[in-house]
Amino acid sequence: MPLTSPKGTMPKTSTTPPTEKLLGLEALRFFAAFAVLIWHYQHFSYVADTPVDFVRNQLPFYGLFYPFYEAGVYGVWLFWCISGFIFFWKYRDAISGRTVGGWKFFVFRLSRLYPLHLVTLLMVALMQPIYFYLHGFFFVYQNNDVQHFIPQLFMASDWGLLRSNSFNGPIWSISVEVLVYAVFFLTLRFATKSPLANVIVIAICVNANAQIGPCLAFFYAGGLAAIGRRAIARSPFRLPIETAAWCAVAAVPVSIWMFSLDSWIFLLFYTPILLFCFSGQMVLSLPSQRLLEAAGNMTYSSYLLHFPIQILIALGFSIVRRPIPFYDDLFFASFVAVTLLASYLTYRYFEAPAQALIRSHLSSNQGRQLGQVQSRL
Repeated sequence: MPLTSPKGTMPKTSTTPPTEKLLGLEALRFFAAFAVLIWHYQHFSYVADTPVDFVRNQLPFYGLFYPFYEAGVYGVWLFWCISGFIFFWKYRDAISGRTVGGWKFFVFRLSRLYPLHLVTLLMVALMQPIYFYLHGFFFVYQNNDVQHFIPQLFMASDWGLLRSNSFNGPIWSISVEVLVYAVFFLTLRFATKSPLANVIVIAICVNANAQIGPCLAFFYAGGLAAIGRRAIARSPFRLPIETAAWCAVAAVPVSIWMFSLDSWIFLLFYTPILLFCFSGQMVLSLPSQRLLEAAGNMTYSSYLLHFPIQILIALGFSIVRRPIPFYDDLFFASFVAVTLLASYLTYRYFEAPAQALIRSHLSSNQGRQLGQVQSRL
């Protein structure tokens, strides 16, 4: 997730020179996407929208992936927090200083999110009727009609008070985040960029019932982490502050385990500290850096592709009239490997080219230059 373009020729050494790359956040992005992928593995046990004969602790490699099987749903909150960090890191000064306008901001978001959303939406819309014909009900998400398709088409499926649970279900969190992008832009452009605004938004949203409340809270909490990271960049106290943050990252989970504090409050305060720590400068070998960047790039593909792949697999087993062996280790490993490989190839050969094409047609020359810097956002 490069923030500035490298200048000159890369020296031929075993490590890259220090650059302003958030490599630690790339690792966290992949961690969050993988958590959701493992959490949704339980879809293979569903009959309609209900798991049947499902025993969680008998799932493949349960001892190894226990945190993901039990709490992978929280990967969405981590995603929101990382998005907040990245947006405040890249756009806070540019939007408030009016160097990035509304159109440019819209083009960057549209080109990044919409192409794969549209393709996966159409994939699910084509496969679900086939599954319904074979079984008399849809696979997992049951609201697959025109009434739900139209909001999905505009990434507005979950702008109401209730989740829609339709078509490519995981898109719900992106749909909510789109609303947060609008709040983010309008607040910075027409109100203030003061960190106090972040605190106020978090305080207001802590007890919100609609999904946009948690999304705003985590997004703006991630923004506070980015503001803090910027603030200490040249501080003489940077090292002790970072040391204290790492101590908190290590100590807080122990406190949670000992005192059983509420997970919502824990994650809302803990995740920004985690992002603050992982956003520090990292100097890695060039292969390691490329591996982390590739892992970060494929997270959006993984998030949107895993459910269509699950339907495709379910259809295959339906056609041959065999039950899905979701307790089998080899089946699990094959599903995860296929999803990750498809995600990598999709980013490289579809997402990135589609993004570049849209930006080249809709952005100004200045926007295209900035778009190249932000191509992985």
